[in-house]
Amino acid sequence: MIEQIKELVDQSQKILIIQADNPDGDSLGSALALEGIFGELKKDTYLYCGVDMPGYLKHLSGWDRVSNELPSNFDLSFIVDASTMTLLDKMTHSGKRDLVASKPCVVLDHHGSVENEVPFATVLLNNPEASSTGELIYSVAREVGWKITADIGKFIMSAILGDTQGLTNNLAKPETYRVMAELAEIGVDRPTLEDQRREASKMPPEIFAYKARLIERTEFHANGQLALVDVPHKEIMEFSPLYNPAPLIQNDMLQTTGVGMAVVLKHYNDGKILGAIRCNLGYKIGAQLAEHFGGGGHPYASGFKLQDGRPFNEVKSECIKVATELIAKLEQEKPDETPQYTYTTN
Repeated sequence: MIEQIKELVDQSQKILIIQADNPDGDSLGSALALEGIFGELKKDTYLYCGVDMPGYLKHLSGWDRVSNELPSNFDLSFIVDASTMTLLDKMTHSGKRDLVASKPCVVLDHHGSVENEVPFATVLLNNPEASSTGELIYSVAREVGWKITADIGKFIMSAILGDTQGLTNNLAKPETYRVMAELAEIGVDRPTLEDQRREASKMPPEIFAYKARLIERTEFHANGQLALVDVPHKEIMEFSPLYNPAPLIQNDMLQTTGVGMAVVLKHYNDGKILGAIRCNLGYKIGAQLAEHFGGGGHPYASGFKLQDGRPFNEVKSECIKVATELIAKLEQEKPDETPQYTYTTN
């Protein structure tokens, strides 16, 4: 499979790199890393995403090369950090889906739970054991002999740090740390990347005030193990251009004593509902909740999108019900930690 990817790249000159409609540090870092790798191979690259890059990603130099317009002339496409058509709606609605489907397409992903898989992929490489698509790209590049410079490496490291939350969640495996060490050895400066990320993540005063509003109306269910907040259309339009509400509040929700799962529901006037799910260690049920609504992702980080016209309050109630059931089931499956004693007699 990996050799086939190399052959497709060798046979192509113009390569389109596609991100899903929910860009994050992994998807952008992966796209920029591929751009650099293919540049070393003297290929022409084009970066596409159906939505604008959020402000918190603009510390990654090259974010401004990502276009909302799909080109009509390319030989090969790569879809990074997504293997579901559900997250490629903008491409579908642009009228260019058939064009992308008519050319060879490589999908690189690490989300183990996927619904509505990309049907036209020539090669679909999805490795849930990889911490991130960035780590997957590094392993592919290493196997086929593509050059990784320090500049390319910083994008791979950014992708890894993005999905592992700075190597703090369970997506980081032993191999992840080995890759990080190898990137450091070729000159990637993690402290500088962290400083740039923190600087870009700073919030303007109006977002600071808005965060307080989100905290104030966060609901707690399942004996305090589920934290949930919803974001209506008006707030999405007003605040999302400055800071995505989900990452703004979810870490704080998970830092609350007793909380194992944090859910942010965004609902739009056209009926679309987006769910962002994050879980603390020990609550490996995020993907199961997302799957219930046709989404997917990782056990600790997942999401879903609904456009079936159901009323928001109905979806919200169902989300609370299913999440509560998953948490209760998790409690039942926990091993009995009562000390077991063995008595012997002489």
